[in-house]
Amino acid sequence: VQLQASGGGLVQAGGSLSASCAASGRTFSLLHMGWFRQAPGKEREFVSTISGSGISSIYADSVKGRFTISRDNAKNTVYLQMNSLKPEDTAVYYCAAGWTYAGEPTMVKTYTYWGQGTLVTVSS
Repeated sequence: VQLQASGGGLVQAGGSLSASCAASGRTFSLLHMGWFRQAPGKEREFVSTISGSGISSIYADSVKGRFTISRDNAKNTVYLQMNSLKPEDTAVYYCAAGWTYAGEPTMVKTYTYWGQGTLVTVSS
């Protein structure tokens, strides 16, 4: 499975951006998809995840109510809509895929495949 992230960019605080992640292969609907982010000098942190069917999703408290994760299994793509952005949302955003949550959907180690990351910069 190969993941290709795109989107992101530069926006002022309060603005919106979106990111997408396209996956290769025919098993996309079996994969749980996640978004993580990593700010300079910080560890990679969980942002959101969505189940293979798209029915279930989880958000980090820091983005809940502002970010929305979605997926289109026909297009092998997962999306992250980011609204009401804050300077502290500035980071490289990575999409990730895994076959099972194993009870730990917010953990980096749960995900087997990773995209290359896309930069989101929010100015104050």
